[in-house]
Amino acid sequence: MARGAAFLGSDYAIMAGAMSWVSERNLVAAMSNAGGFGVIACGAMTTDLLDAEIAGTKTLTAKPFGVNLITMHPDLFALIEVCAKHAVGHVVLAGGLPPKGSLEAIKQMGAKVICFAPTLAMAKKLIRSGVDALVIEGMEAGGHIGPVSTSVLAQEMLPTIANEVPVFVAGGIGRGEAIAGYLDMGAAGVQLGTRFVCATESIAHANFKKAFIRASARDAVASVQLDPRLPVIPVRALKNAAGESFGAKQREVAALLDGGKVEMLEAQLQIEHYWAGALRRAVIDGDVEHGSVMAGQSVGMVTKEEPLADIIATLMAEAAGALEQRAA
Repeated sequence: MARGAAFLGSDYAIMAGAMSWVSERNLVAAMSNAGGFGVIACGAMTTDLLDAEIAGTKTLTAKPFGVNLITMHPDLFALIEVCAKHAVGHVVLAGGLPPKGSLEAIKQMGAKVICFAPTLAMAKKLIRSGVDALVIEGMEAGGHIGPVSTSVLAQEMLPTIANEVPVFVAGGIGRGEAIAGYLDMGAAGVQLGTRFVCATESIAHANFKKAFIRASARDAVASVQLDPRLPVIPVRALKNAAGESFGAKQREVAALLDGGKVEMLEAQLQIEHYWAGALRRAVIDGDVEHGSVMAGQSVGMVTKEEPLADIIATLMAEAAGALEQRAA
């Protein structure tokens, strides 16, 4: 973990996954203050909103934190400039291959680039492109997911790429023993999201947190793609009415495609905007039936609301205990 911690500039190489509406200044600052590495979820933010969020986070922590940017955001390069203005040290790119010039723009501002690698081939391509670190995230994660489990991705990818760049493993991690296992396999650190939603410092609505505490692993299900033409990345969330309404949204967008009223990129953006709005209804407004309660399968290990520093301390104690047992 020392390699990952040195790369991030944190005490522990535990990144907080960027969760829209949840990963804002309060949770991000609390994560970094607790010795982990907080990451602002830019999502669909405008440049002004991101500017204010970074500035607000800096008033709450002097520790390093990162910013997660979505590659398909129409103002991606302007958002990178906002990060440069604030001398953000780490930028995480999510949502697909980085567009031409984006990696260079981030590195030119002196920041480190972290990208998601869903396959070994993609990981190698990103390393050749000059990324500084990778996150490999399995389908157990909450929010947007790929088709392969974390354990399989780790077995396939860590032996090949862990010596080239720091690799952080994500998806379905809820206890320190799992962290220890991935460190043993060569990971430089891990990324967790679901485990931190019910932190005391999280601004998520009380109803949202209660839904997490009541849920079990099997309640966190992946959305279904109805039209093969629509580039819909599956989203894992707790079962509710919002999942059904997403099917209706897909049919609506497909009809627009049929009529030539939208291009494919616009169709994909409409799907993303749906999730952003549905997530806000759940996280901020507390409508956990008609909003999207994005959660990973580790949600069953979230049993109470507690300070973020206590969560980190528990994870580290569990990881250390597991490593000590193996050494003995």
